[in-house]
Amino acid sequence: LGPDGTHGTALAYRLVAGGRPLGTLVIGRADTPGALGPTGFPDEITGLVEDLSRRVALAIGAARQYARQATISAVLQRGLLPGAVAEIPGVRSALVYEPRDKGGPSGDFYDLFPAGDGRWCFAVGDVQGKGPEAAVVIGLARPWLRLLAREQYGVPDVLDRLNQLLLDDATEAADAAARALVAAGGPPVAPGDGPQTRFLSLLYGELAPFDGGVRCTLASAGHPLPLLLGPDGTVSAVACPQTLLGVVEDATYVSETFELRSGDTLLCVTDGITERRSGSRQFDDGDGLAAALAGCAGLDAELVAERIRRLVHEFGPRPPEDDLALLVLQAE
Repeated sequence: LGPDGTHGTALAYRLVAGGRPLGTLVIGRADTPGALGPTGFPDEITGLVEDLSRRVALAIGAARQYARQATISAVLQRGLLPGAVAEIPGVRSALVYEPRDKGGPSGDFYDLFPAGDGRWCFAVGDVQGKGPEAAVVIGLARPWLRLLAREQYGVPDVLDRLNQLLLDDATEAADAAARALVAAGGPPVAPGDGPQTRFLSLLYGELAPFDGGVRCTLASAGHPLPLLLGPDGTVSAVACPQTLLGVVEDATYVSETFELRSGDTLLCVTDGITERRSGSRQFDDGDGLAAALAGCAGLDAELVAERIRRLVHEFGPRPPEDDLALLVLQAE
């Protein structure tokens, strides 16, 4: 040890976490006159190093596990979102998607896809919770939306069927959990104590271009209402509030139909936008989102999306605490 090759003593401790060897921690010192203990280390030092080695092993094990989970989550997140957003004749589109946890599945999702017969469909949704539970719901909802749309189901029928699907899936999950608990020797699960219904707020719509504009049919199930910006700067909500998906058995949903004319802009957001906080205030207090959109008159879709994103970030002194997703659709 040392520049002069002085003899010394080293302590070596195996690093083990969860029964798996992770390496060895080695700490050495040069021999010095009057060193205490047979190893050249005072006894209190050997005890401290032994405790340190246990803590280091736990830290390394936790870091490796987190890295594996982050990798799995990132792969899962990519699989839950569309690889590309469809291009619609006569419509410009722009998207902002910012999951709060960069390494884990977000509760927000979006989609924009062709449905055949000159129709395109779009969805902006927000699942209760995050992580694996949210991923399960998104993994159910997005493919079913595409399937039902391509089978020519209208907007209200798609929401009706997706609502029933979520309720049925939650019931099956609760039954499976109850059976597993009983099989393991546990007590029967009382009603309401098993896995709960997975709630989903969803804005879902259908676009049908025609000469001079785009016909839009949409419905909002427990989701922030979409806003329509006219070329003159007027802003109005273009849907009525309805019940979350996965809450009420046999719920019936209705849709609204309107036309997007040249220069009209439709803004669809998740509650990470409307409920962005700054102290006790929220971004949408006093129709704040509508006011922000009104200031975007004359901008193209990408600039509208970027301006809303910037205003949301600037609203509070700290970064947003929720996922952010917004979709802008603008008739050319």
